[in-house]
Amino acid sequence: MATPRAVHVRRNDQVVVLAGKDKGRTARVLRVFPSEGRAIVEGVNFHKKHTRPNPQRNIKGGILERETPIHTSNLMVICGECKKPARVGHQTLEDGRKLRTCRRCGGSLDK
Repeated sequence: MATPRAVHVRRNDQVVVLAGKDKGRTARVLRVFPSEGRAIVEGVNFHKKHTRPNPQRNIKGGILERETPIHTSNLMVICGECKKPARVGHQTLEDGRKLRTCRRCGGSLDK
C-alpha cells in the first residue's frame, strides 16, 4: 500500500473538473483516496461494467454504469464565499487547528 499524501479536496467539497472528458463540469466529491491521490466525484468519469447475473447474491446481469476515481490534480475546489474555482491555502489558528482558505478571496473553505 502506498503512503498517504496530502490531498486538497475533501468529501462533500464542490469541485470543477479541469481535464478529461468531463472538463468544466461542477459536482460534489463523494469519496477521497489519499494514498492514490484520487477521488470519486458525483456524476463524473462514468465507466461501463459488464456484470453476470448471480441469483444467490440477488445481482441482476447487464451493463452497469458507475463513477470511477479521477486524479485530484484534475479537480479544483469551488469557494463557498466567492463561488469561483480557487487554489487552496492553509492557515493555522491560535488553538493549533489548520484551516483551508480560498487563495482568491481569503475566505474559509471548511464548514
